[in-house]
Amino acid sequence: MLKENLYTVPQLSKELDITERAIRFYESKGLIKPSRAGNTRIFNYKDRARLLIILRAKKLGFSLKEIKTYLDLYEVDPSQKVQSKNALEAISHRLFQLEDQKKEINIIIKELKSLKNDIVETLDRS
Repeated sequence: MLKENLYTVPQLSKELDITERAIRFYESKGLIKPSRAGNTRIFNYKDRARLLIILRAKKLGFSLKEIKTYLDLYEVDPSQKVQSKNALEAISHRLFQLEDQKKEINIIIKELKSLKNDIVETLDRS
């Protein structure tokens, strides 16, 4: 850390276990907006928190566009009601998508198990 709650790209990269390139990519997409000291990007605690939200949302399968829309709302609605409603809608939609994927995965697992049993039986007979 530079000063209290200030970070450079390498520091955030190491702390959050992501590449420096990923941090710069998120900046290029407007997801984070660090200040600069010459050529050095300086991130404050708010930037770090936004980066954590980005990483968690990506793990949950949200697109960068969806994440940006959500994060941008923090800038215009200090009460966070709009963000909360949008987050609820996005989460509900993502849950629906995941449930569909889960159904498809369960079907594939069942088919693969059946195929595996058929192969084992064939090998046992020979």
